[in-house]
Amino acid sequence: MRRIILAGVAVVLALAGGVNAGAAQADSPDHDRATAPLALPAPTGAHPVGLTTVRLEDEGRADPWVPSEDRQLMVSLWYPAAKPSNTPAPYMTAAESGAYAASTGLGLPPDLFSTVTTHATADAEPLRRRGGLPLVVLSPGFGMPRATLSGLAEELASRGYVVAGIGHNYEAHGISFPDGRTTSCVACENTDFPRVGAVRAEDVSFVLDELTGDHLGRRTAGRVGALVDEDRVAMVGHSAGGFSAIPAMLRDDRIAAGVNMDGNFRFPNDTPLDRPVLMLGKPSHVPGGQDPTWDETWHELTGWKRWLSVDGTDHLSFTDLAPFAQQLGRPLQDLDGDRVDAVTRAYVVAFVDTHLRGRALPLLDGPSARFPEVRFHTP
Repeated sequence: MRRIILAGVAVVLALAGGVNAGAAQADSPDHDRATAPLALPAPTGAHPVGLTTVRLEDEGRADPWVPSEDRQLMVSLWYPAAKPSNTPAPYMTAAESGAYAASTGLGLPPDLFSTVTTHATADAEPLRRRGGLPLVVLSPGFGMPRATLSGLAEELASRGYVVAGIGHNYEAHGISFPDGRTTSCVACENTDFPRVGAVRAEDVSFVLDELTGDHLGRRTAGRVGALVDEDRVAMVGHSAGGFSAIPAMLRDDRIAAGVNMDGNFRFPNDTPLDRPVLMLGKPSHVPGGQDPTWDETWHELTGWKRWLSVDGTDHLSFTDLAPFAQQLGRPLQDLDGDRVDAVTRAYVVAFVDTHLRGRALPLLDGPSARFPEVRFHTP
């Protein structure tokens, strides 16, 4: 837990440094970078991207962190659109941005994340395909809003995927609900990481119920749920969202493949799993490295698997915070923020294309001259 908190402090210090440096030097180039709105890197797929947000309630299931309430989730649904709408999609609500900024205690502007430029439009008409579209479920890092994986979500949606970004209630600094309330990270007060993984696994199964089959939730999620091909589902997560992919896959065989982006595996590593898994991490996440849970988990993966590390990265590099910090002139890692964003997108897309679309892309076969910073490990 301490390591994750320190990582979070590191990024907000970087962001605050960019903002404060600009305020102190009004005529400097840093000032222009600090005061201009942040922007997600543009997606590279062929389709415009739509975004809709839904509230889901798992009636009769007590929230594990606030047991007096039923479990409620906010879910962002990105999808390929037939054409854009006239309304740009927000990155975070004003309340979410304010809560996330305030959680740092470093005086970040409350609107820093509500003014981010995205490349999706709100409630655009979905693109329909016979046979449905593959679904990727995204789960963010602990304490982090689901919006911090928006760049990856837009990339996948532009390439023909439906993407469900889950706001795990009371596990993030700022989740806004339609009734006007914005919840805090109650789970951060006394963290039990194995329990977090189990809770998220149950959340993912519930979201899949709502988006597939003949469930009422399919109508709750509107036109987007009707797009999903329930036989082609993957889960991708960062940090806590990444380590939750394994318990989610063990719980629910609808999840055909999973990606862990730099999350320590916080659960017993003693159950074999024969579905495809990609482990993508910073340089210390290597065989025999500081985190033995990656070695332990690797040996329990009996199906298709890849273990990759990316030189010049850190824990938060696999989120939108990498390009944002680069734009503010305060990079999080040695590798350029836009470059690490491009690496993350390329390897996640190659993975889901391979396992949900049957396109066995050579990028996953071994080292690539296109991405020399990516190292393959076969312990």
